[in-house]
Amino acid sequence: MKLYNTLTKQIEDFIPNEKTKVKMYTCGPTVYNYAHIGNLRTYIFEDVLEKALIYLGYDVKRVMNITDVGHMESDADDGEDKMLKGAKREGKSVLEIAAFYTKSFFQDLEKLNINKPQIVEKASDHIDKYIEMIKKLENDGYAYISNGNVYFDATKALNYYQLSGMNEKDLIIGAREDVCEDENKRNPFDFGLWFTNSKFNNQILQWDSPWGRGYPGWHIECSGIALKYLGNKIDIHCGGVDNIFPHHTNEIAQSEAYTGEKWCNYWLHGEHLNISNGKMSKSKGKFLTLEVLEKDGIRPLAYRFFVLQSHYRNQLVFSDESVKIANIAYTKLKKKINSLTIDKDDILQEDLINKYRKDFIDSISNDLNTANTITLIFDLLKDKLLNNRSKLFLIEDFEKVLSLNLIEVYNIDCDNDFIATVEQKIEERMVAKRNHNYELADKIRDELKAMRVILNDSKGITTWKRED
Repeated sequence: MKLYNTLTKQIEDFIPNEKTKVKMYTCGPTVYNYAHIGNLRTYIFEDVLEKALIYLGYDVKRVMNITDVGHMESDADDGEDKMLKGAKREGKSVLEIAAFYTKSFFQDLEKLNINKPQIVEKASDHIDKYIEMIKKLENDGYAYISNGNVYFDATKALNYYQLSGMNEKDLIIGAREDVCEDENKRNPFDFGLWFTNSKFNNQILQWDSPWGRGYPGWHIECSGIALKYLGNKIDIHCGGVDNIFPHHTNEIAQSEAYTGEKWCNYWLHGEHLNISNGKMSKSKGKFLTLEVLEKDGIRPLAYRFFVLQSHYRNQLVFSDESVKIANIAYTKLKKKINSLTIDKDDILQEDLINKYRKDFIDSISNDLNTANTITLIFDLLKDKLLNNRSKLFLIEDFEKVLSLNLIEVYNIDCDNDFIATVEQKIEERMVAKRNHNYELADKIRDELKAMRVILNDSKGITTWKRED
C-alpha cells in the first residue's frame, strides 16, 4: 500500500512497525457543537483508510479522542474554551453539552456507515496521564512555568517545522496575529501544557496539579491518550489539514520530547470541504450539518458517495446542486444494482472476478483512490462478459471498504417491475415523512405490507425485504 505522508511530502510504501499490525490514531471532535459536513468528510476518509487496511489483511487498532476540555477558540491557545462557549450559548453545563454533542456525533457516524473506533476516550478522563507527561517534560527541560501556567518550549523541539514544511518566519507571516499574543510565552510558538492562570477565571472543569488547580492544554490530550493506548510508537496519525499546524506539530514536539524517540511514521491529512464563498467553519458561522442535508432530501450515504468521488487530498467544493446530482446518481446506482437478477445456472467467474479485485486493490492501495473504485463499479455493471452473480459478488466485496449500502435489496423472486414499484413507494414515503405527513407515510407502509413487503428504517435509510 502506498500513502502520501505529510511528514515527508511524498507518497511512500506503507510499512508498519509490526508486520501486519497497524496502530492508528485519529483526532476526534471538540464536542461543543454539531459536526459539520466538512468535519465528516475527514471522518469518512479515515474510515475508508481503516477499512482498506483491514481489506488488505492488516490488523488495525484505532484510537480516537473526544475533546471535552482545553480546546481554546484559537488554535494558538488563546481566547475562550470552546466547551465553555458552547455551554454559555445553550444555557447548559459543560458536561451536558459534551454528552449531547458526543451522542449527536456518533449518530452522524452511524448514518454515514463510519465504524466507531475500537477505543474512544474523553480528554477529561486522562488528567493523571497529562500531569505525568508534563512533569517529565518540565524535569527534562522542555517545559517552563510562566505566570502559573506551564508552556512547552518549541525552540527545544527537533524538526519542529518539518510537518508543516514551513520555517518560523513563514509561519509568523501566515499565522493569525493572536499566535504571539500570550505575553507569558518566551517564544511565539510555545504552547500551553497546563493552565492555572488563564485569561478567564470561570473555567468549569478544573483539577489539582503540581502547578496549582487548573486544566490541560488542548495538544497534550491527543499525545497522552495515544501513548496510553497505543504505546510509544504509532504507525498512522490522521486528521484534517487544519490540524497540521499547530496541533499535530505540537503533538510531535511534546511526544518525542517525552519518549526520546520518533513517535509516528505516517501522517495523513484530509483536505477542506469548501462552500462557494470559502471554507466551511463553525467559528465563522458557516457550516452545514448532516441533518440539514437530510431535511433537503439528501441521503447520508449519498453524501458519502459524493465524498468518495473525490480524492481525500483534493479540496472539494460543495454546492446544493452538486450534492443533489450525487444523490440522484447514488439512487440510480442502487436501483441498477438491485435490479440485477441471478440466473440459477450462473457460476462465479473466478478469472474475471480476480481481474476486477486486482483493479480494486490497485486503486485503494494507490493512496486511497476511491474515485477509481466508484468508476470500477460502473464498469463492471456494463461488462457483458460478467454475469449477475459475479457482479453482485464483486460489489459486495468492494462494499467492505466503500460502505455505501449498494446491496440492500436483493430478492431473487422479485422481477424488475416489482422492485421499481417498491422503490417508488419508499421514495414517496420518505418525502411524506420529510414533510411531516405521517398519516400518508403510514398509509404507504400499509400498502407495502399488503404487497408482502417489510420495511426497516435504520440509520436514516429504509431497506426492505419480501415476506416469506
